[in-house]
Amino acid sequence: MRFINPKIESAFKRIFCSSESKPILISFLNAMIYDGNPTIADLEIIDPYLASRVPYLKDSYLDVKARLAGGATVIIEMQVLNVASFAKRVVYNAAKTYSTQLIRGQGYFKLKPVIALTITDFEMFDNDKEVISHFVFKEKKRLFDYVDPEIELIFIELPKFNKQLDELETLTDKWIYFMKNAPSLEIVPSTMETVSEIQQAFAIANETNLNPEELADLEEREMFILDQQGVLLKGIEKGIAQGREQGIAEGREEGVALGMREKALEIARQLLNVLDNQTISQTTGLSVEDIQNLREE
Repeated sequence: MRFINPKIESAFKRIFCSSESKPILISFLNAMIYDGNPTIADLEIIDPYLASRVPYLKDSYLDVKARLAGGATVIIEMQVLNVASFAKRVVYNAAKTYSTQLIRGQGYFKLKPVIALTITDFEMFDNDKEVISHFVFKEKKRLFDYVDPEIELIFIELPKFNKQLDELETLTDKWIYFMKNAPSLEIVPSTMETVSEIQQAFAIANETNLNPEELADLEEREMFILDQQGVLLKGIEKGIAQGREQGIAEGREEGVALGMREKALEIARQLLNVLDNQTISQTTGLSVEDIQNLREE
């Protein structure tokens, strides 16, 4: 058997957002958010592409969005490319989801918590070795909560997870292993067979369930992402080289930024005739205004 890569957007949605995915998503969220405890008993998977109620706010494209039984919303994003300002985008998406719950005239008491769960295929926090990071509003010195958590940010950094199959102990371990390693497996590992929801996820991810067109589309998307990772890496290398040549203390940082921006602009120019401004912005990390300026050149 071969399994599709859950780190690719359309594969992620197929596994976690299809009509039969509710128990899979419940198990996954309990593992990622609640340490494997069965805190979430039910949820509703919602269309992640619904437009904002506020016309002038940017659209944000999330992989999966779910409303929990108590009313809280979980927004889930799988991010493979470490694009510019990604950390700000996570906060923006969470804040927008929270703020657009109300319509005119409704009281603030109707606001429900928002949990932004982000899985990254790169390291977000270089100075920390933990795989999972969980952020809430706290008093800066005494570290008590600002009322009950209304917005939570949770990050799963896949490159930091290095456990092997015989080291998997918790439900959290098994789901993270699935996310990171499914494409390299040929059978469902025996250590994961005891979790029925993970077995279901493997069944959906089995390539035999896809028609040739769907499989070709997934492969094309994966190749595109690999290409962009290579471009970003070259941009960083070019920026470092430019910084060194400048011979000043801040040259390295400025050179990296310059190199990454130039490469992002180069990618964006190639995509102008293929994608809309919003999608190009999400792919490259450039602002929508930057993309529009390229169209007007």
